[in-house]
Amino acid sequence: MTVTAYEDQTTRRSTGDHKVHIVIYPGFKSLEAVGPINVFAYANRHLSLCGDPRRYEVSVVAPRAGVISSDTFVSLEASECLPEAMPLSTVMIAGAIDIENALTREPELIDWCRRRAFDANRFAALCSGSFFLAAAGVLKERRATTHWSVADLLQRRFPNVNVDANAIFVQDGSIWTSAGVTAAIDLALAFVEQDFGRNIALDVARDLVIYLKRPGGQSQFSTFLTSQMSSSPQMAEIKTWMLANCEQPLTVPDMASRAGMSVRSFSRQFAKEMGVTPADCLELARCERAVSTLLETDLPMKTVAFKAGFGSDELMRKAFVRRFSLTPRQYRERFKTTA
Repeated sequence: MTVTAYEDQTTRRSTGDHKVHIVIYPGFKSLEAVGPINVFAYANRHLSLCGDPRRYEVSVVAPRAGVISSDTFVSLEASECLPEAMPLSTVMIAGAIDIENALTREPELIDWCRRRAFDANRFAALCSGSFFLAAAGVLKERRATTHWSVADLLQRRFPNVNVDANAIFVQDGSIWTSAGVTAAIDLALAFVEQDFGRNIALDVARDLVIYLKRPGGQSQFSTFLTSQMSSSPQMAEIKTWMLANCEQPLTVPDMASRAGMSVRSFSRQFAKEMGVTPADCLELARCERAVSTLLETDLPMKTVAFKAGFGSDELMRKAFVRRFSLTPRQYRERFKTTA
């Protein structure tokens, strides 16, 4: 199946267009290209409804123009080759499942990144697309993220990159990197908010039936998802119990007692299987509980903290700053949708 990118009629001859180049190559992850394209298309629709003449003008480009096969049965048509002389506003490079082979096959793309990355207002690598920027030397001494499954590989191959394996997306100056697959949508929504404001971004999120426009500092995995990843039924059961009761005044000794283990042995085994300490996991669970309450209600901070299991709103505030680089109040203001 081949999809040809087209220009919405409402984008033509409009003033103040934001030009976006989506960069693909054989084997690119289709959702990482199509997801942002949909975000920008829906943003154009809402701008039109608001009477705003500005639009996104999206072009799909590749090292060689033509029909480009993806990691699925969907192909996209690159309307042109990688732009050389024209000014660059926003660039987004899709990742690939087999990123190491992609690096070998696409030296032109690496060279293009080396020459043009800092010419753009925003140059973003999606998922494993960060490897192209790292190979080009663009990420040297910079903070960056990528898909969790290749974060260790990125760090080993490019030790001069400060890899943050946890973040949804990361900005370092004009260079942006995002985590896996659907995080490309989060990053595109962040660009829409930056360009046209929070209301347009949240309108697009609602259109796409995205419950929450996630902030960049949010973890790639929720504690509920990672609870399914333990190889030990005992640890999985303990974590499920902890998640269901995180609003209670639980402690690590409480969890160890339920597991029938000493605190030391339990903490060591839990961290080995889950990748986080029991205390960190409990705090993450309480943060997620607090996020739900913040976004679904108008309850005061003290009540939110109580319902999430924090001893006080000050403890909740400190936990949010650690996890999200935002206070609970800032989190609600930024990400709560309005009727």
